[in-house]
Amino acid sequence: MKTYKQLTYGLRCQIYALKKIGLSQNKIAQQLKVSQSTISRELSRNTGKRGYRIKQAQSFAHHRRLHSRKAIKMTSSLIALINSKIRLEWSPEQISGWLREEHKVRISHETIYLYIWSDKKRGGQLFQYL
Repeated sequence: MKTYKQLTYGLRCQIYALKKIGLSQNKIAQQLKVSQSTISRELSRNTGKRGYRIKQAQSFAHHRRLHSRKAIKMTSSLIALINSKIRLEWSPEQISGWLREEHKVRISHETIYLYIWSDKKRGGQLFQYL
């Protein structure tokens, strides 16, 4: 399985140069040892009115990175809320929906299940409320 790596400024320079000499997306991908879809996405996301430009592409990518959704950390207050609802025999699906509606926090029911099972491994009793 391949691991995900973000394109660097250096790779963007190479994409620009290889595109400039007329290589296809597939050939560029082979040259840089990335998938063809990576090159396709890079060009479609970061091409402006004047074509693909390195600094512009880097700026667009950086902006997307800054404004992407961040993972919610399980804070002690969030854990306390989840614990209280589990003890009231709410399902993780119900808790997830309630947190989204009432607290504008997006935690998946899978994350809540993982929390319950990790609590069980530590000797906790939350799993009994499911």
